[in-house]
Amino acid sequence: MTAQSEPTANAAALSDLRALLGDAHVLIGADTDRFARDWTGKWRADPMAVVRPADTGQVSQVVKLAARHDLSVVPVGGNTGLVGGTANTGALMVSLERMTAIRDVRPQAGLAVVEAGAILSDIHTAVERHDMIFPLTFGARGSARVGGFLSTNAGGSNVVRHGPTRGLVLGLEVVLADGRVLDLMSELRKDNSGLDLRDLFIGAEGTLGIITAAVLRLTPKPRYHATAFVAVRDLPASLVLLRRLQTASDGAVEAFEYMPRNYMRELAKYRPDLRQPFDIHDHAVMIDMGGLSRPLDDVMETVLEQSVEAGEVLDAMIAQNEAQRAFIWEMREAAAEITFTRLPIVDNDVALPLDGVGPFIDRMRAHLKKIDEGADDLIVAHLGDGNVHLTVYPTRDDPAHLDAIREMIEGVTVDLGGSISAEHGIGLSKLRTMTRRKDPVALDVMRAIKQAMDPNNRMNPGKVIPDA
Repeated sequence: MTAQSEPTANAAALSDLRALLGDAHVLIGADTDRFARDWTGKWRADPMAVVRPADTGQVSQVVKLAARHDLSVVPVGGNTGLVGGTANTGALMVSLERMTAIRDVRPQAGLAVVEAGAILSDIHTAVERHDMIFPLTFGARGSARVGGFLSTNAGGSNVVRHGPTRGLVLGLEVVLADGRVLDLMSELRKDNSGLDLRDLFIGAEGTLGIITAAVLRLTPKPRYHATAFVAVRDLPASLVLLRRLQTASDGAVEAFEYMPRNYMRELAKYRPDLRQPFDIHDHAVMIDMGGLSRPLDDVMETVLEQSVEAGEVLDAMIAQNEAQRAFIWEMREAAAEITFTRLPIVDNDVALPLDGVGPFIDRMRAHLKKIDEGADDLIVAHLGDGNVHLTVYPTRDDPAHLDAIREMIEGVTVDLGGSISAEHGIGLSKLRTMTRRKDPVALDVMRAIKQAMDPNNRMNPGKVIPDA
């Protein structure tokens, strides 16, 4: 698209953006294609332009310019989301891919100061040089950016020990809807001076402002690991195993991942290179423990032996070296690529009390059979924190049918005291779910906050908070 062929309504805005950022950093037409779809391929973006500011000052100016030209603003990170958080038509997308600096790593203070375009795996590499870790990890770590995983309050595999993203952040810098820069870049563990504004933006998916930098909490890098892939008798037995391991290791379990038969069957089909260590069982878990002061292999072996004698563990492979440990992790982290090998899908990310995971799966499958007898499902779970990733493959791609399945899953989840979203966010895909299942008073409060901070509904409009 040339400047002469640009729509008149956009020409002035594009001219101002180019004057601010330079032609190379204002993308239009085919140059925006790499921002046009998320990981699922379901949610599409057709922006007026994608801009790539170099610093917070430029982000601020872009947002002010958008206000002058009456443009919606949609921030985009690595675009690895699953819920339509960056989908739009005609908006100004703001990519922070040039803002990748890891400004400071201070191991004695246990923190790193990073820009919002920094990629998660790059942060891991940078802090490990200082014998520290930033414990958030998940399959898309090689492309997910700080602003994205903060905006969805990502969880990942290490929540058992370290908690989700919200607990790993000390401070934020945010550009608000009016272009002002909110400096919350605290390095403090304790600050009781008024409302905790920081947590408003973590999980808000860009609807209240654009995160441009953060202060992240670091922890010492474990000196020892014990990693295993274990077949268990059933889900209650797996929770007994988790409790035993936590007690014996003084809370060293970092990841406890559920990988049942249907997942392992698909893994064997689509990733034959990941040769499974033993026959497929109905229930299996991946376990990872990390310690600073003592080796954990003996702890793992002792607890597994006790569980075998009790009939709770049926088979096990304990990693003997780093290559085997990486292999076990790869079996789990292949989940995203396997999930989207079939269409249509109803993708769900729910949280339940730990002892509610088994009842959830049983009830969901019983109800699903009544709605769609030929439907299949795929399950993996962060079992240690109750987060179930459930993908349903229905027999027909009818929107009303897909929504009926989603509504059924919501109902089973809420009836068991669960949440409709654990770590993927709301975006567009769960707006109707929010209307049906979120407390109406909570929704009113969310709308009031949105109205106060973004009265013109300019920041990522139509996401997260359903209309009244």
